Amino acid sequence: MTQRLAVLALILGLGVAMQSPPPSHAETSGSPASTITLDGKQLPPPPMAFGGKIEEQANKSTPWWPPRIVPPEDAPNVLLIITDDAGFGVPSTFGGVIPTETMDALAKEGLSYTNIHSTALCSPTRAALITGRNHHSVGFGVISEQSTAYPGYNSIITRDKATIGRILLENGYSTSWFGKDHNVPAFQASVAGPFEQWPNGLGFEYFYGFVGGDANQWQPNLFRNTTQIYPFAGNPEWNLVTGMADEAIDWITDLHQVDSSKPFFVKYAPGATHAPHHPTKEWVEKIESMKLFDDGYEALRQTIFENQKKLGLVPEDTKLAAWPADKLKPWDQLSDDEKKLFIRQVEVFAAYAAYNDHEIGRVVQAIDDIGELDNTLIIYINGDNGTSAEGGPMGTPNEVAWFNGIAEMPAETQMQWYDVWGTEETYNHMSAGWSWAFDTPFDYFKQNANRLGGIRQNMVVSWPNGISDKGGRRDQFMHVIDVVPTILEVAGIEQPETVDGIQQSPIEGTSFAYTFDKANAEVPSRHKTQYFEMMGQWALYHDGWLLSTEVNRMPWETPGTPNPDPLNKQVLQLYDLSKDKNQSTDIAKDHPDKVKELKALFIEEAKKYQVFPMDASVTTRLAKPRPSITAGRNEFVYTKPMTGVPQGDSPSLLNSSYTITAEIEVPEGGAEGMILTSGGRFAGYGFYLLESKPVFTWNMVNLKRIKWEGKEALAPGKHTVEFDFRYDGLGAATLAFGSPSGLGQSGTGTLKVDGKEVASQKMDHTIPTILQWDEAFDVGSDTLTGVDDNDYKPPFPLTAKLDKLTIKIDRPELSEADKKKLEDAVQKASD
Repeated sequence: MTQRLAVLALILGLGVAMQSPPPSHAETSGSPASTITLDGKQLPPPPMAFGGKIEEQANKSTPWWPPRIVPPEDAPNVLLIITDDAGFGVPSTFGGVIPTETMDALAKEGLSYTNIHSTALCSPTRAALITGRNHHSVGFGVISEQSTAYPGYNSIITRDKATIGRILLENGYSTSWFGKDHNVPAFQASVAGPFEQWPNGLGFEYFYGFVGGDANQWQPNLFRNTTQIYPFAGNPEWNLVTGMADEAIDWITDLHQVDSSKPFFVKYAPGATHAPHHPTKEWVEKIESMKLFDDGYEALRQTIFENQKKLGLVPEDTKLAAWPADKLKPWDQLSDDEKKLFIRQVEVFAAYAAYNDHEIGRVVQAIDDIGELDNTLIIYINGDNGTSAEGGPMGTPNEVAWFNGIAEMPAETQMQWYDVWGTEETYNHMSAGWSWAFDTPFDYFKQNANRLGGIRQNMVVSWPNGISDKGGRRDQFMHVIDVVPTILEVAGIEQPETVDGIQQSPIEGTSFAYTFDKANAEVPSRHKTQYFEMMGQWALYHDGWLLSTEVNRMPWETPGTPNPDPLNKQVLQLYDLSKDKNQSTDIAKDHPDKVKELKALFIEEAKKYQVFPMDASVTTRLAKPRPSITAGRNEFVYTKPMTGVPQGDSPSLLNSSYTITAEIEVPEGGAEGMILTSGGRFAGYGFYLLESKPVFTWNMVNLKRIKWEGKEALAPGKHTVEFDFRYDGLGAATLAFGSPSGLGQSGTGTLKVDGKEVASQKMDHTIPTILQWDEAFDVGSDTLTGVDDNDYKPPFPLTAKLDKLTIKIDRPELSEADKKKLEDAVQKASD
């Protein structure tokens, strides 16, 4: 057959030399199967000069195909896994009680790492992870929803800092991203784009996941590339934890079947165990039957600590910090209802963690099934920060409530959701007492960049072809910025000098590939210095020393007036981590010169990596103005239905006066459906027709609903329905003075039909900070969850004809007297 094809080629004048499969790096240059490995300095590489010969006649010419780019020989596949909001003591691999069998198995086949660090918060850690640079260097000093107009905080990864996805893609890898993407600026998350900061724009060819800090796992704001999808519609048993595992398995398997020679890079970033904690019923029942938490959180902490001693993770003489009884009520002081509620909370959290690890195991098994496990570098990082305490001391059925200032909801209020905890009816979080325990042997939580409980993670690395020290442990100091240079070294790929013609800034991490060699098991870390900073709390690690600020707030506490000088207005503490593994003994008074030296080094690092200006504000940053497509606009007009506009790119009604006017035509027989909504079951508003009667509802973080309702059904024909709200507060402008006093104040709403008032009432308080962020702004129907399940079920399409919808916003302006009063308050706080 080959000979016959060759003869046919000659007859047709193709002049093609026949090639024998499979293609390799040694193929003849110019053949259809030829390949090339780049030096990687310039990405993408310039077009190659034609290597054949061109004459006037094809039969006298020599064809030449440009070679296909492939990675260096033996470059492995890479599966990079990072879970969410999980501290050191969560996985069983590192002494925890929650079964993480996949991580356990990978640790036995590879290496366990005890000393890798995060940034203390979600998207900052993730930005550092994919770029190999510090989080302020790539614009993520805080989460994207808190971004401000400074280079270290604007949530924009600039083009001189190409991601690992882009580098590997240009060097011949297939690249993908599954799960959480918290690195799209909140003001660039709509269908209007731009998409340069989406995974596809950052070098990941395929994206399947959600954009933002978290998502309802039963009904997520889910995207395939940049298109929103709804695979859960009509399938109440569907859960994203399994859905993304299925999708990743399909992508890896399909790629292997089409081109088994092409290596893959997969970033696998499940939403677990960030709130809302949404495991399946099966996993909740498994954890319930184990009775892991019945003795309370202090007992859990001690159990984890003893397990860690047995594993040799902490020295026998290590002491735990005292339980913070003034902030977290000891277990024996809780009421019976509180104990019952808290156990339910943590069992659902643990089920979520175990379920997630199981689904990760399915992805690993799929790689084994295609015969690629030995040639796959698996990096499994437990947590992007310490365990979250944003549920507060009491936990919460609705995390959105915490972001709006409700930090301690009584147990008797929460018990109404006891039986549905973890289902689609809750956006749940657990008591911070459990979070403290899950960060054992360290203390404090996510957000605390000054405590090891907020920044110390653990990790396992498996690569059968490259790691022979099975079951080994590594204790060298590392940071998530070290992952990118490690992957590049293992793959034999250099950091590019230019990408798209733009000079690249140096990668700031240090490869830890040297630790794969058993001979280097106990050599000193090559990562010598690392700063930490998050919302005004900061620390510096240098050669075993740790300088850190004293904790001045719990993560659920949001100060009315933030620290105006977080660099200097601090109590500084000093620890020798070579002797004091869990930061328990402050020796600052004994070493004043070391404190001075390390503070100077922190300032040097902070200047180098865009940490300044430091800002100690927390949730109030959520309400600050950003350059969205709505910025500076006060009037919006819609003439047809539209869904899926994210909060960051939609008109915000918070802390303002506004008027919403809908011109509609009601058909014979009446009408129903959504005119306009933003947010959903856990915080938002809706303007809709119910049995032809106009209704405006404010969902106050799922604790109550405030309604304005027309008493009479609209007759067939054209009508104008209007909701007007007059706000009493000073608005978000007070944030410029570090004051949240303008937020969440009262106001009066009035519902009108054809110019006539039909309902009016005052709201004593309004939502101050944010609506449910994983829900959209929708016109003409309602995607995902509704603002009042008793009134309707989504999608609730509008059956009246919408002629025109107009939103006018009147944002408060500060008077000179207001400004003077606020300035005086700032000065007083600084004194």
